[in-house]
Amino acid sequence: MLRNAVRSFWAEPRAPEAPRRVWRDWVLVGLLLPTAVLEGIFRDHLVWRPVAILLGVAVVLALLWRRTAAFAVVAGVFGTLILLNVVTLLSDKESVGLYMMICVILLPYSLFRWGSGREIAIGLVFVLGALALGLAADPTGLVDSIFGSMFLLFPATVGAAVRYRTSSRVRELDQVRLREREQLARELHDTVAHHVSAILIRAQAGRIVAASDPAAAMDALSIIETEASRTLAEMRVMVAGLRQDEAAAMAPQPGVADLEQLARGSRLHVDVELSGDLDDLGPSVGAALYRIAQESITNAVRHARAATRVDVRVAGSVDQVRLTIQDDGEAGSAGPVGYGLVGMTERAALLGGSFEAGPGPDRGWTVEAVLPKAAR
Repeated sequence: MLRNAVRSFWAEPRAPEAPRRVWRDWVLVGLLLPTAVLEGIFRDHLVWRPVAILLGVAVVLALLWRRTAAFAVVAGVFGTLILLNVVTLLSDKESVGLYMMICVILLPYSLFRWGSGREIAIGLVFVLGALALGLAADPTGLVDSIFGSMFLLFPATVGAAVRYRTSSRVRELDQVRLREREQLARELHDTVAHHVSAILIRAQAGRIVAASDPAAAMDALSIIETEASRTLAEMRVMVAGLRQDEAAAMAPQPGVADLEQLARGSRLHVDVELSGDLDDLGPSVGAALYRIAQESITNAVRHARAATRVDVRVAGSVDQVRLTIQDDGEAGSAGPVGYGLVGMTERAALLGGSFEAGPGPDRGWTVEAVLPKAAR
């Protein structure tokens, strides 16, 4: 088990989407760069002053690449510190370095936050090596050495914790998207299955009642029957793995016409209004509208403080349909929370539409989805 854990850590890739540089980086460099120069010029009893100033400036500039090239920066900075500490030990002189170089504590954080498992392991060797040689070159006592080591390594712990939390969040979001895709696939399967079943029944009936040109009709109907049966069987096999041992739904998936049912059993008054052309909605679009409305009403019941009603408006136009759900809860009260928003956004995006949610203009929470009538 330990060996597998080590292998997994060693093979872990870099954290994705590491930001290159943000405004805080330029502010940090703008503050540290003149500090390094001024300390190098005016500090008394500084050993190898030009070297100290050059090293301080190089460390400050290296901070700009501490996320995108975490290992290279850590290896370069701490490798240089190792070399200087070795020279200090051999020459029996005071340590070379500026007080402002305390900024190197940012590098272990960046290494553990953005580096790969292999880079973290090797980079940690550089950090510990520089730490050990630094304590040997400038001994400050046992207590100070312990606290100094903790001070240097604590950012690494924070970086690892932030990385783990972010990775957990990403995995949870992926699970939400996976469940939403599964639900959509099931609904598409069930809808198409009903249509294919109807084709199959028609083909079977056509074989019986064919009157003119019986041979040609029988051949055509036989082909229709064969293809419909094969399509239905292949689709059932393809989606069976997504059902998680659930029985196949025997009724059509709910759609816009079933929105009135959402008002039943709810402690809030749900007012549904349908307008415009809604006759030619695709089955998957109708099911998505129903699911988004269902999730939004559920969230209003759970989270909207002092809410008494929820208005559901569905308006169809030539090529798209707009769904708007708004509750009358208190201003600033939480609307859809958790991962429901992620699922609804994913469902709308999969169908080629858009989804927005946020506080209403006056009070409550507003959800709006715009979907094409035919899913893309």
